Amino acid sequence: MSYLGGAAVQAAIHARLIADPGVAAAVGGAVYDEVPAGGAAGTYVTIGEEAVRDRSDKDGPGAEHRLTVAVVSDAAGFAAAKAAAAAVVAALTDAPLDLAPARAVGLWFDRAQAYRAADGGGRRIDLRFRLRVEG
Repeated sequence: MSYLGGAAVQAAIHARLIADPGVAAAVGGAVYDEVPAGGAAGTYVTIGEEAVRDRSDKDGPGAEHRLTVAVVSDAAGFAAAKAAAAAVVAALTDAPLDLAPARAVGLWFDRAQAYRAADGGGRRIDLRFRLRVEG
């Protein structure tokens, strides 16, 4: 197994989301690896959990990264969160990512789950992706 591209995956996902015009229209520059101290208002994106599985083969090391990108919103209803989630999926699906020295083979949307905050005042959508990395 190779986790060589682990840090590069996170940096590339963040860079891709920040640079995407659709994501920018939905959340501005509010794309975080970690939510700022004191929280964030409005609608924003966080890069979340990652699980990695060995996908090495006879040609060399490889891994499958299962990533979660969350869209969080304090807006009433799901409209703002769903618009931002759609922009994130469009930005990342089959996106070219620079993972040097590793190489991204493919990035695919897997599934989404939408939640209401326990107090009913906020919304969250967890987007799951699969990324195949070689190297």
